[in-house]
Amino acid sequence: MNDDLELMLEATAGAWRERGADLRPVPPPAWWDLPPDAREAAFDLQTRARELERALDPRGFSGTIRAVLARL
Repeated sequence: MNDDLELMLEATAGAWRERGADLRPVPPPAWWDLPPDAREAAFDLQTRARELERALDPRGFSGTIRAVLARL
């Protein structure tokens, strides 16, 4: 895997997402630059990141869960 692709994958791994004008989360810019076959690798990396976040959180919450709860 080349360094540019690895950086793009890492840029998609976080739980935080910008919001569009309609307040819906939008994919990070790096997502659109990924080759189609790398998007599955990005999904796998995101899934592993959420698992690690849950393991580190005392309540077992991932970054996604914390982001959703913060908006309620």
